[in-house]
Amino acid sequence: MELGIGMFGDLQISANGEIQSAQQRLQEIIEEIKLMDQVGLDFYGIGEHHRPDYAVSAPEIVLAAAATVTKNIKLGSAVSVLSSSDPVKLYQSFATVDLISNGRAELMAGRGSFIESFPLYGQNLADYDALFEEKLNLLVKINEQETISWKGKFRPELKEQQILPRAVGNNLKMWVAVGGTPASVVRAGKLGLPVMFAIIGGNPEQFQPLFDYYKQAYEDAGHEMSKFQVGVHMHAFFGDDSKATADYYYPVYAAQMDRIGKSRGWPPFQRGQYDFGRSKHGHLIIGDANEAAEKIIMMHELFGLTRFSAHMDVGAPAHHQMMRSIEIFGEKIALQVRKALNK
Repeated sequence: MELGIGMFGDLQISANGEIQSAQQRLQEIIEEIKLMDQVGLDFYGIGEHHRPDYAVSAPEIVLAAAATVTKNIKLGSAVSVLSSSDPVKLYQSFATVDLISNGRAELMAGRGSFIESFPLYGQNLADYDALFEEKLNLLVKINEQETISWKGKFRPELKEQQILPRAVGNNLKMWVAVGGTPASVVRAGKLGLPVMFAIIGGNPEQFQPLFDYYKQAYEDAGHEMSKFQVGVHMHAFFGDDSKATADYYYPVYAAQMDRIGKSRGWPPFQRGQYDFGRSKHGHLIIGDANEAAEKIIMMHELFGLTRFSAHMDVGAPAHHQMMRSIEIFGEKIALQVRKALNK
């Protein structure tokens, strides 16, 4: 099982509403990715957002910068909002990162949890599902063929167009990020694409039917089970002491939940929700190395994971706290998990 970190590039917001500069946060992110590579984590993913509280609107630019200061870690989006993007340009951008990084780039396509990119790029929210399905099919075809002809509803027709540059080995690694809909996982399974499940609420065990749907769709479509890959993305943060870590992170995490929740009609986030989330049956992996390793191993046993992604910057913890969390993940948690799985 691969172990890595996902981020959205959250910006710190002070009590009086002052927002950290994107320039400062981007510099910090590059330092953090460099440390992830040094401590031996397997992959890094960065999300795409078009909001004042996030620093990253173009994941591929951040990944290209990270490629120049890292050697081994895989570098991907988490996610690229495919519904409002041009699949041709998206493939070209990530193929370029793949060439710069000597084959370490990954593209994770998703529909995104925010809608700002739709009006920004002239897309109609009424076409939310249709846009994603059509563009995903086109992206898969581009990855398979250098020269393509294609006609759809939402993009100008392609007639014997050569799509360049090509990824290393003419094969860009692609994932699909999904939430909680059976249709999404079945679509990915039919295409034979690896799936990343975002488990950001409730009891993870409730996701078991979706994992089963995905595996069945993958098998029914005739794809090789030796290439089957599935992962989970869960909110996480690590420290040297469990209680001290939880107490530090709660106000940071709760503030971000409330900022998002305000626009979605959620009630204020409570400490009880947080503490349940940190429990054995909850969706949060926040605490010390032993607790985190135990819960990650449990996720592996529950779902048969090939990848675990710790979403570590929710609410924008302080940079030095992020660096320590990364160190603990790579130097303690990863070692415990790998030792347990290699028995």
